[in-house]
Formats: sequence, structure tokens, C-alpha cells
Amino acid sequence: MDMVRNRKNQNSKKSNEFIENMPNGEEKSYIESISRVDNLKSDEEPFIESHKTTKEYEYVVPIKGTSSDKLFRISFELDILSINLFIIGLFTRMYKLEEPRNIVFDELHYGKYVSLYMQNTFFFDSHPPLGKQIISLAAHIAGFDGKFKFDKIGSPYSDSVPLFALRFVPSFFGSLLVPTVYHLMLEMGLSQWTSLLAALLFLFDNAFLTQSRFMLMESILVFFSLFGILCLLKFRKYSEEPYSFFWFFWLIMASLSLTCAMSIKYVGFYSCCLGAVILLKDFWRLLAVAKHSDKALFLRFLTQLTSALGVATFVYLSVFYIHLNVLHKAGPHDSIMTSAFQASLEGGLASITKGQPMLVAHGSQITLRHTHGRTCWLHSHNAVYPIRYPDKRGSSHQQQVTCYSFKDVNNWWIVKRPMKDDLIVEQPVDAIKHGEIIQLVHGITSRALNSHDVAAPVSPQCQEVSCYVDYNISMPAQNKWRVEILNRDQFGDSWRTIQSMVRLIHIDTNTALKFTGRQLPDWGYHQHEVAADRHLVQDDTVWNVEEHRYTKTDDQKERERDLVTAEMIPTTATKLSFWQKFFELHYKMLFSNTESIQNHMFSSEPLEWPLMSRGIAYWVSSTSNAQIHLLGNIVIWYSATLGLLLYSAFLIVYLLRRRRLCYDLDPIAWHQFQLTGEICLGGYLIHYLPFFFVDRTLFLHHYLSAFAFKVLLLAATLEHVHFVLKVVFRRRLLAKFFVVGVLVWLVWAVYVFREFSALSYGNVALSTSDILKLKWKETWDFIVHKS
Repeated sequence: MDMVRNRKNQNSKKSNEFIENMPNGEEKSYIESISRVDNLKSDEEPFIESHKTTKEYEYVVPIKGTSSDKLFRISFELDILSINLFIIGLFTRMYKLEEPRNIVFDELHYGKYVSLYMQNTFFFDSHPPLGKQIISLAAHIAGFDGKFKFDKIGSPYSDSVPLFALRFVPSFFGSLLVPTVYHLMLEMGLSQWTSLLAALLFLFDNAFLTQSRFMLMESILVFFSLFGILCLLKFRKYSEEPYSFFWFFWLIMASLSLTCAMSIKYVGFYSCCLGAVILLKDFWRLLAVAKHSDKALFLRFLTQLTSALGVATFVYLSVFYIHLNVLHKAGPHDSIMTSAFQASLEGGLASITKGQPMLVAHGSQITLRHTHGRTCWLHSHNAVYPIRYPDKRGSSHQQQVTCYSFKDVNNWWIVKRPMKDDLIVEQPVDAIKHGEIIQLVHGITSRALNSHDVAAPVSPQCQEVSCYVDYNISMPAQNKWRVEILNRDQFGDSWRTIQSMVRLIHIDTNTALKFTGRQLPDWGYHQHEVAADRHLVQDDTVWNVEEHRYTKTDDQKERERDLVTAEMIPTTATKLSFWQKFFELHYKMLFSNTESIQNHMFSSEPLEWPLMSRGIAYWVSSTSNAQIHLLGNIVIWYSATLGLLLYSAFLIVYLLRRRRLCYDLDPIAWHQFQLTGEICLGGYLIHYLPFFFVDRTLFLHHYLSAFAFKVLLLAATLEHVHFVLKVVFRRRLLAKFFVVGVLVWLVWAVYVFREFSALSYGNVALSTSDILKLKWKETWDFIVHKS
């Protein structure tokens, strides 16, 4: 009770300071609203924290050389309730963790990534790698060799796969999430009972249970997000003790945890934004405190900024440093990277390009790769453009030029200076430099790359690119191109294999050779269109030489034979620095859309998430109707949506009434209500609204980060309703009925959790009637085997 009295004294002091700083017109209304609360008996004070479940121990150690009244104290407290929540979380998450012993949903992808980590083989994923690294560490400790092929959902795991270790990491973080929620609510100033309620809502939600039991990222992501916010709230407690040990400790822990969230999936960036808003708003309040000088505030802001950003930068860079150093071998995903990146990996392209000549010269035989975006090579073949297209437009009827996504002999071109007739590389080498004019002769057909004022086949706003055929009509050859080396400040003015990024500018029309991304119809063999665009500066006009050899003979037949049969002799590997790899990988992660935006049978839209209109079939047994289907606890999900609406209604009413100088809440209660909105409502909106602007396939599990904050808001709103009934309206009996109603509602939520747990664990052989009984909404697409 001493702690309660101390808190009351602190709150009273804060209230007095608040009232003293108010405008004269508002002071009277506040005092009248507070007087009712002050007249309450102590046993009527709402939601006094109970500490019966907390045991506190204190050791008193005398320090030598000091008087007996100066003691060095070491104290800690053991929260039994928090430990019990963690133990129960472990039990629910790890119960029969190896069942089913089959690949479940996205374990297909994450399992492949873990296998590639075990074999040091490069892979590409649009999300940061920290979560996969943590699981891979557990797999390495368990002795996984990475040889298991994660081929399709539902495939059985072999005995060589340490499945418990692979699923242990998400389950452990999912268990930690429960006590983290409990402590987060306590730090927000809510009662212990409300904090316990919030933890139980996380514990008994089927969606969080399902995501925590398998090799998936959401449980790890949500834990780091909420733990980071918890650390920030603890950091705020030391606002009057800047530069103290715990001030730095909690700031660093918050930055570390939130950065870890972002390093698992980029949706964690929204948690970082929420944390930044909390810090900035606190600093904004500090600006109004007269005792802080401008210099002190500036130094404090600079210290917070450098500490938080320094830790975040170190953690984020460390994650990718480990990633790029461990994955040093070529693999199935490296084709999305540039030629230079691929050539820096062991094996793969590196084995082809290591011994290549460096300088591109007159007579060089090259393949030109589209540098950014889709992997494809400048290509031509004997087929010609159709005389007329379906829209009645005419073409040049000359030889087609395309961008082909596979290695092919028709990808080879020979670099030629216009004034030279032969194609042989001379000694010394006649290297091509920035700004020089060249022709590109197709290696197999010996026709030159050409463009003219004819509309491209699929992108009529651009010019057609062809290989020139002399039909002896009034269409002369326009086959000269200027070489512009874009990164010459890094590699010099000479055109270099792999390293130089070039833009080829058509001399006669001042257009750039461009990969349009459009696919050609049947007559173009469904290859990709190449055109010439007047808009020169864009990523799709950037190319680089990937494979390169020098022409040794002027005989066309012999050249063709060399192109088909030549092999390169490896010498030294291409080297890229960490920073070069880091920036290229991020460019690809952020701007290369490798995910399909086509509808998936279990995809859903953000508007469908609050009412859980659609779930996701994760796995179904081949012998029975036992299955795993991602669904949340419908009682909790619908209640959370109602809680969001109720809090919003409270907020609107309070703001309108305060505008009319009607103060329903005392300053402390109003501050508590505001804090709930800033963290819970703000956290929900900042994690939910961006998905309305995402152009990719979305699933229900993308909602879980936002849903976590909505559950917190629900628990806080229930406490506020109780406060309003008991304190504002002074309806104690009604408040007690409300508490009973909440308990009944919680029992109902536990019952629903138990009923749907069969779809979370997947270890019950359900009958067709069992499945149909669980189909509470027509939009839920359960899989039912025909009898």
C-alpha cells in the first residue's frame, strides 16, 4: 500500500501542476470535475494495482569504509504471474510441436532459406533476413545439413530434419509475447487485472497460436515490436534522469528491439515509426519546461538521436553483413542480381566470367544484360516483325529484336566501329570509351542493331528496334549508337565487362535502347519487347556486358562455331565490397517486384481483415480431414473491432465536450486515455492503413501486427468503461455487473479457442460434419475430403 500512496501523492502533485498551468477560464471546470473523485473513499478508488502475486527481495550489503547507515542495495522483484503466463504460453505453443510432420504453408519458403543458409548458398527474398537467421542458427545447433528438399506444401519431413528445432524459435517468441503484453499494459499505467486480461487475449487467440507453432515470422516480428514499445515506456520513466545508466539502457534496448522487428519483415518499419512518434512527442512536451535551457535540450535531443540511430544502424548492417558473408556461393536465386553480383559468388556465373577480357573493344563478342529489374539479355533471331499488327499499324517487317530470359547463342553481339570493315580485335586493343559511336552486329545473323521512326509493336509510344534488313526500299539503315557509361566516375571512361553500366543512345533519333517489360504475342515467341524511348534517363535503359570474348577471325562460319562451342577458363573471381552488395541487394528488395500480384485462392483484402472474412488453408492431411487453417478467435476479433469503435466514440465525445469546456475526466484519467490512444490506436492505424496502398497479394497474417495493437486497445477500453461507470457516473452496482459480463465474455473466448484449436494444432482427425460445424461463416473456405 506504500507504493499506492506514493503513486497517489505523485499523481496529486501532477494534477496541481496541470491546474496551475491552465488558462483562468478552464481552471474552475477542472476543479469541479475533480472534486467528485477527491470525495471518494479509498476503497472506491478504481483499479488499484494488486501486488499480491509479486514477491520482492532486497539484499543489504555494507560497503567497507563507510558508516553503517550508508548501504549498497541490490534489489529485484520476481513477478510470479508473469512467469506463469510464460509457462502457459510455452505449453500451448509447444504442445506436440512436431505434429504434423509435414510442410505447412510458408514453411515451404522459410525451410528452403534455412537449407540454403546451411549450404552457404545465396538466395533472394524481399524481406530482411534476421528471422531466417535465428531459425538457421537453431537448425545449425541441431545439426541440420540442409539437404532436405522443401518441394511442396504437405510433403512429409524426413528423419534428417530437426523439426522441433526449426519450429522452436517461433514458438519460443510466441510464448514470450504473452508476458510482454502483460508488462506493456502495466507500463501504460493500466491495472494489473487489465494487463492480465490483455495477456490472456493473446494467449487464447487462435491466429497467434497457429503462427507461433510453425516455421513462420509473425510471432518473432510482433514480439520485437511490442517489446520495443515496452522499452520505450520504461525509458520515459527516466525522463527526469537523463544520461543515467537506465536512461541509456532502455533507449538502447528499444532501438535494438524495434530494429530487430524491421530486420525480420519491413512491416516492422511501422513499429519504428510509432516509436519515433512517441519519442518526438515526449521531446515536444519537454520544450515547454522552462527549467531546461536551449543548450540542454539540444544536447539531449542529439544524444537520443545518435544513440537510437547508432544502435539501429549497427544492428541492421550487422544482420546483412552476416547474410552476405555466409551466403557466398551461387544459387538458384542469384539471377535476379546484376552480373557483377553474380560473378562475385563462388560457382555459377563466376565460373563463366572469371577469365573474360576486361575492356570492351572493336571486335568484342558480348552479351548485353538488362541491368535492373527482370533478368533478360538483348536477343535477335531470324524471324521478322509482322507486316501489320491487329490494330492495323504497319511495321518495318525487319528482323526482330527482343529481350530473352534464358541463355542462348542468339544473345551474342559483336561490337564494331563504323569506320572499320573487319571484326577482328587488334593489338593493342582498340577499347571503346564513353561517348564513342559503335554498331552492334548480331553474332549469328550478322545484321546490325537498328532503330527508326516506326512505332514499337506493343509500346507504340516508343520506336521499333530491329536488326536491319536491306529490302532496297526508302528505309535506310540507322544503326549507329552512342555509348554512355553511367558509372565512369567509379570504373573510368573505358567500357568494362560486367562493371560498366551503359546506356545506348540511338544517334539519328536521340532515343535510348529500352527493355519495356511488355511481352510479345505468338509471333514474337512471347519474349519481351525491346524499343527505343525518347525518355533517356530511366532504369530500363541501363545495360551491362555479362559475357565477353574477343573475335579471332573474320570468317562468319568460324565465328558462329566459336560462339556455340567456346568455353571460358576461370582465373580470378570478380570482387565486390560489402557496401556494393548491400546497396544492390536493397535496390532489388525495394524495387524489384518478384511477388505475384495475381489473386490467390486464400488471399484477402484489408477491408476483410477486421471481421475475419477469410482464413488461409495451411495444411490438410492426405488421409483425413485433419487440417491447419489460419483463423483468429472470432470472439476476440469481433470484440476488438467493437472496442476500436467504442474508443473512437469516447474520443470524439470527449474532444467535443472539452471544446465546450466540459471536462468529464480529471487530468490524470485524461492523460491515461490519451496515452492509450497514442500507443494502441496509433499503433493499430500505422500498421493497418499502409496495406490499402500495397500492390501485391495479401493474406490474413499480414494483419497480425495491427491486430496486436487492437487487442491492447480493447483491454484498455474495457478498463475505461469500468472507470466511467464506477467513478464518473458513480454506478458501482452497474460497474460490478460489467465486470461479471467481462468474465463471462472471457470464458466464452476460451471456449471458442478450445473449439477451434483443432485447426491450429492439426492433430485431430476431423469428420466432414466436424468441419461443417466449425464453418461459422460462409466465406471460410475449409478443405473437406470427399468420403
